[in-house]
Amino acid sequence: MSDRISLLGVRARGFHGVLADEKRDGRDFVVDVVLHVDLAPAGTTDDPALTINYAEVGADVVRRIEGPSLDLIESLAEQVAADALVRPGVRAVEVTVHKPSAPVGVPFGDVAVTIERTRAVPVVIALGANLGDAPRTLQSAIDDLGDAVQSVRRAPFVSTDPVGGPDQPRYTNTVVLATTALAPHELLARLHAVEARHGRVREVRWGARTLDLDLIQYGDPASGTDVRCDDSVLTLPHPRAHERGFVLQPWSRVDPDAVLRVGDRVVPVTELLAGVDASDVEDI
Repeated sequence: MSDRISLLGVRARGFHGVLADEKRDGRDFVVDVVLHVDLAPAGTTDDPALTINYAEVGADVVRRIEGPSLDLIESLAEQVAADALVRPGVRAVEVTVHKPSAPVGVPFGDVAVTIERTRAVPVVIALGANLGDAPRTLQSAIDDLGDAVQSVRRAPFVSTDPVGGPDQPRYTNTVVLATTALAPHELLARLHAVEARHGRVREVRWGARTLDLDLIQYGDPASGTDVRCDDSVLTLPHPRAHERGFVLQPWSRVDPDAVLRVGDRVVPVTELLAGVDASDVEDI
């Protein structure tokens, strides 16, 4: 990702440092923030809602500089980075904190620390296939996701009956837990691209398919940071995941403490699994 928004030289007075006079009298601090984002949607539509409000980013930086005293500018940099990464669309951030009046004791031009942090949002992806060598296809699809996901954990493969549609072979299913730096719609586009590379077509509803990738959950409902979305392209959390044994059973095996938002409730996946018929779910 080469698109960036740079906000350089944000200056304010703070009381950060280990010395008593630094905490009493304060010092000037200067902060540079470089946001890694996908600027194509904003650039092609000229829609301000699709980019980052750098005035708000600057206000966040000043609030941190002028906020409670810290001993280390490293800690200040971490706070600024954390603020930036919660903004939708920000994939990664580089923060440099300058302390031009640091008590170094020798002539110097500047003292600065620079950190780089990447967004790591937990996601749940369900995979299924019932044509060809399904287990190999599913593993290949996971590999094909590449840098779209990190810290990947895959549940065991299971075999399940088809849900609706014409007569067709049993499915092979699994669930992947991972983290991503992509926004929800960006990740969905990557899932669809992987499906297309494996010959997925959407001609028959509930029909047999070479590969099916569903984004089940984006974020952590236990902490209230999960994304809820219902538009023409994406619904989050997945509207039928809570009633699908072929999703819940492998998911609970890779993460026994998993939870899923159902309406206004956050429910343990094991509890949801106990309430559905998963008798057709068999190990492979």
